[in-house]
Amino acid sequence: MSRRCELTGKAVQSGNLVSHSNHKTRTRFMPNLCNVTLISDTLQRSVRFRVAAAALRSVEHRGGLDAFLMKAHDDELSQGARIIKREIVKKQASVAVAV
Repeated sequence: MSRRCELTGKAVQSGNLVSHSNHKTRTRFMPNLCNVTLISDTLQRSVRFRVAAAALRSVEHRGGLDAFLMKAHDDELSQGARIIKREIVKKQASVAVAV
């Protein structure tokens, strides 16, 4: 399992810890990943994702999982998130045709 957010694509970064004496030590900066269950209003079911804590705030800010996935670019999303996004698009299209 990679250390990458499934919704935003945020991943491990590398860099230096720099001391007061300017001594540099290589390190890895890990994203704050959480296992969460998000509810899709369109699909009316819950979906499990491994998401960065900052992404949870973005999901709430955009109005839920469905709105977040509709605005997100496919290259940022994981394979599982892309599948859920396609299901949401199909469901919304079928509801729009029925109405």
